[in-house]
Amino acid sequence: MLTEDLLNAARSHEGAITALRRAIHAEPELGLETPKTLAKVKEALADLPLEWREGPSCTGAVAVLKGGKPGPAVLLRGDMDALPMQEHTGLDFASTVPGRMHACGHDAHTAMLAGAARVLASQADRLAGEVRFMFQPGEEGFHGARHMLEDGLLGGSEDYPLPDAAFALHVWPNAPHGRVEGRAGPMMASADMLEITVKGSGGHASMPYDAMDPVPVAAEIVLALQVMITRRFAAAEASVLTIGKIEAGSNNNIIPDSAYLLGTMRNLSPERREAMKDAVREVAENIARAHRCEAEIKITPGFPPTINDARAIAVGQQVAEGLGGEEPWATRPAPTMGAEDFSYVLEKVPGAMFFLGVAAQGVDWQGCCGLHSSRMVVDESVMPKGTAFLAGCAVQFLENGWG
Repeated sequence: MLTEDLLNAARSHEGAITALRRAIHAEPELGLETPKTLAKVKEALADLPLEWREGPSCTGAVAVLKGGKPGPAVLLRGDMDALPMQEHTGLDFASTVPGRMHACGHDAHTAMLAGAARVLASQADRLAGEVRFMFQPGEEGFHGARHMLEDGLLGGSEDYPLPDAAFALHVWPNAPHGRVEGRAGPMMASADMLEITVKGSGGHASMPYDAMDPVPVAAEIVLALQVMITRRFAAAEASVLTIGKIEAGSNNNIIPDSAYLLGTMRNLSPERREAMKDAVREVAENIARAHRCEAEIKITPGFPPTINDARAIAVGQQVAEGLGGEEPWATRPAPTMGAEDFSYVLEKVPGAMFFLGVAAQGVDWQGCCGLHSSRMVVDESVMPKGTAFLAGCAVQFLENGWG
């Protein structure tokens, strides 16, 4: 059941999986409100014996499939939201909404999850436990998973406890066709937004000695932060701090009163995340003070680091290798410094996120357009494998737990 049967079942629904993906792709929605996408999912699964749970904070929903026998609960997740960017793929089913595109594969995630629901529903009487299918909006910076947790959609009450395991699958255009990748421990980074306002005293550009120029102070802070990263934090535990925006002044002969820096901070552990916040404040405030200026620092928390449970990785590797293919599995040698809000789920529930290679067979997958590119495409023929992988993780856990 775990290998060929699941893959054959998924392939039998390939047309429906592809049609759902294309319908979602053509009509992308942003943020926490994805009602049309959820309606498409519900319509596609309307004939299945699913119990739907929805909450007040967003259009996220969890469909619960009860097995024929009692047992643990396992959660599978797919995200539904798109990105605010114009599509340039030239696909027949390209976005019909200007300035919106599914450039991160969430349309495929949702379709594969719906496919897994259909595959597992057909075998529900054999399942010992229940499967929760998490259809989530707001992954692209809107904390959709956190909202769904706070609404109790994933569990947390006496009569509806949190699941015992959780699995998610993310497409990866720059990986071989059909290969599943994962690693125990940190898989993706946290992502916090950094804002620094350097306050000085403006004046005439010809007389900087009569002013307190915030511009060179801001420039010094940018460079000092890069030195701080390389000298305070071990290279083996990657940390990234990037200033993406510098804003100051209005004319060539005016020293402004302030300068503004905007950036991102990324770490692979909660401890490193907090240490970087303290170090940034120390560096920025003291450099500003040395030049008779003031630095105001604002750090807006983003997603936590995505940390995979080793037991869940073992389950995923077993399933991937059982599904077969030329390169069914690869252990990723290092985390990626991108961020994912499935991390909120993994803070509460043991589990793992995996990547699925969606480059076309035979192409230079390293040269494919990556995630968040306006030309990113998915080889749809790999989606049945993704469906079977999700279903397989659920079956493997319900049958064997972490054993």
